[in-house]
Amino acid sequence: MTETKFDVVGIGNAIVDVLSNSDDDFIEKHNLIKSSMTIVDAETAERLYGFMDSSMEVSGGSAANTIACIASVGGSGAFIGKVCQDQLGDVFTNDIRRAGVSYETKPDVDGDPTARCLIYVTPDAERTMQTFLGACTALGPNDIDEQVIISSKVIYLEGYLYDPPQAKAAFIKAARLAKKAGRKVALSLSDPFCVDRHRRAFVDLVHNHVDILFANEDEIKSLYQVDIFDEALEKVRGNCDIIALTRGSQGSIIVSGDETYVLLAEQAQDIVDTTGAGDSYAAGFLYGLTQGKALKMCGRIGGILAADIISNYGARSKNDLKVVLSENLRG
Repeated sequence: MTETKFDVVGIGNAIVDVLSNSDDDFIEKHNLIKSSMTIVDAETAERLYGFMDSSMEVSGGSAANTIACIASVGGSGAFIGKVCQDQLGDVFTNDIRRAGVSYETKPDVDGDPTARCLIYVTPDAERTMQTFLGACTALGPNDIDEQVIISSKVIYLEGYLYDPPQAKAAFIKAARLAKKAGRKVALSLSDPFCVDRHRRAFVDLVHNHVDILFANEDEIKSLYQVDIFDEALEKVRGNCDIIALTRGSQGSIIVSGDETYVLLAEQAQDIVDTTGAGDSYAAGFLYGLTQGKALKMCGRIGGILAADIISNYGARSKNDLKVVLSENLRG
């Protein structure tokens, strides 16, 4: 086996997040689907951006957030995702490298501008996202660095990547390279509406190609088209080596073969914004797993990082996550 260089390599959409405080009236007025992510075109993105009040712009994207979080707790990570050679592309590149992540994907020169996700955070801390994929759709098989894939313990794929066809081809290539090299493939289902769009393909992936699955309660119920969480849990059991299912304030459940671990939610100081909670949970879990921790401890680390991020505004913590982990695990 090739020498290991990275704990986890993430493959996903390279997006600049634009966050703004909002309210339910705004969500209803503009016919947005609350607490979900919707793909929009450039015109819609510009129009909605114009209605945003004071905002914060930071590098984002689901898998990118996860890998940056892994780096913040001391793991080694790489990211593959496409930006344009423009101002927002520079923002993304500089920011993720500053977080300690290896990022070498060549930017697009003549294509669509760098992607952005407009995130409206309501007083209940829920986030409603409108995403213009832009340059993300240009990610293709040629952007997959074989050496990075085969030298990573785990490759982590975000379900959102299944929307653009070229990116989907890149996704499949990476998964095949990883499996051939004896590496683990992890998948995040990302969003229930994403599952609705690609259910048949996701079921095939989960049942035949994925070793580690991350999903929240709504996503796993959508995958199997059932209304009861326990039914979905039993349907997915045995189809992956490890299944980590998050349930918000109810904590998480980890399934591996006949084993089931039920973990209570970690206490959050203040729930400010749920953006990035699933990303941080996956980061903590994968960090623990690649450091040889037991599954229950992996879930605990994931829960601690998820509790931390929802106490922050945005998907990147302002706290020293090594200290956060140390203090909570000691307690």
